[in-house]
Amino acid sequence: MSARREGVLARPRAAVRRRTPLRPAYRRGERTATRRRYLMCQPYPFDAVEADRPWTDRSSAPLTSRRALTQWGRLYSLYLSLGHDVRLIGPLPGLPDAVRAAATAAVVDGRVLGARRGGPAGEPAYLDWFRTHGFTDVRGAVHANEGARDVLVTDRWILAGRQVGSAPEAHREALDFFRRPLISLELADPRFQHLDTALAVLDGDEVMYHPEAFTEVSRDVLAGLFPDALLVDEPAAASLALGAVSDGLHVVLPETAEAVGPALRERGFRPLLLDLSELVRGDGGVKSCTLELGPGA
Repeated sequence: MSARREGVLARPRAAVRRRTPLRPAYRRGERTATRRRYLMCQPYPFDAVEADRPWTDRSSAPLTSRRALTQWGRLYSLYLSLGHDVRLIGPLPGLPDAVRAAATAAVVDGRVLGARRGGPAGEPAYLDWFRTHGFTDVRGAVHANEGARDVLVTDRWILAGRQVGSAPEAHREALDFFRRPLISLELADPRFQHLDTALAVLDGDEVMYHPEAFTEVSRDVLAGLFPDALLVDEPAAASLALGAVSDGLHVVLPETAEAVGPALRERGFRPLLLDLSELVRGDGGVKSCTLELGPGA
């Protein structure tokens, strides 16, 4: 097992050859929601967020903080209505990027590894929040990473994404810090710059993903680990269907991703669609605005 090899940093070799389901196929009526803890930050001011993604289109009109805050509030209220524990940080004036809570840190088993990005961002404020709210194992990252946008957790694995050609040191750092088997995946399509735009965890070891977003080797790894995964086509992936948040029953999505609704319902999930168009234009969205802290009490 080597950090130099694309695919996996720490796992049994047999895992990628597995072609049988990791769990019995879903039977109608079995899905249950698990209460989650989330951390969010109000989008203020929002109109200064850098447009650096394919879907951050500002050609029609300038971004507005008021509209973004309204949409963010609907997402926040939806989580509360589903019974989740939502903590708030900020707002953080002067740090408009802080609304992307998932890009500030990754939290696994109560351990917090801060993101490391260029430019003004909210990572120090977030790490201070963790240290003052009962998290005792908090560390700032040495290597560049975008927190939970590139680190997703299933029951068995940590899935970590990076662009083709980027250094793997951040994945090694995450492996050493979180002390769980970590699958290193390479993203091949520049439109999908973060793992949370190419793959979403639905429940346990159940995922949905867009195969063409990954290199051939990473596609083989995913097919071996998740033979029953829901595969998402390019139009659905481009609609940010994979920037979803799931509690094991409810799957929160932007309304532009309605095309994946029938497939999710067929598997027993309940897709919930929200208009997050203003947040998406500034590289916000369901997943990027939501940092999961772990199961709620």
